[in-house]
Amino acid sequence: MQYPKELLAKVQQRSQGMRLEGLNIGAGPRHPKLMIIGEAPGREELVSQIPFHGASGQELMKSLASIGLTRSDVYITSVVRSRPYAEKKVFSKLAGKVVLKRPNRKPTKKEVLAHAPLLDYEIAYAQPRIIVTVGDTALARLLGPGHKISEEHGCPIKQTPILQLNDQEDGYLWSQTKYLLFPEFHPAAVFYNRKLTEQIAADWLKIKPYLS
Repeated sequence: MQYPKELLAKVQQRSQGMRLEGLNIGAGPRHPKLMIIGEAPGREELVSQIPFHGASGQELMKSLASIGLTRSDVYITSVVRSRPYAEKKVFSKLAGKVVLKRPNRKPTKKEVLAHAPLLDYEIAYAQPRIIVTVGDTALARLLGPGHKISEEHGCPIKQTPILQLNDQEDGYLWSQTKYLLFPEFHPAAVFYNRKLTEQIAADWLKIKPYLS
């Protein structure tokens, strides 16, 4: 994916003053089998420039393989394309002093709004028939607050409009185009709750009948 320079400049201006770093570019074909939308890249994604790289990416690839797909079949992006980071001062035994660390964190609503032009552009480019949101942040970006993965995971939402940036670029409105949307747990959820492993596998299998 090549973003227009003016689009990148707009998002950079909208993101001024926010604790965001780098840019991880979305990737995939037009008219993909699925469009997968996550939350935001982490440090590994900024280094590799591969969306959903590392451990969470391996889990996502397992889910795709279970329904007969590979990375090349899908378009992968996230609601924020830069890495949101926190700043924490911690004592380092190795250095023998207090050091500043910048761990990953969840993006804020303002950061999601700042990057809305990029996601809207990618959706318009890819023209997906099926969108899979992984995690609460992506689900809320497309369908608004009040939607939770814990309640809606694995359940198809048919012929639904999604939220896109309004003309004033300060909020959202509903799209004219409608999509088949599948809310799914974030691939990293299994690292915090191994009991979700079977549920995630079952939820992804529910997508397979819709691919044809």
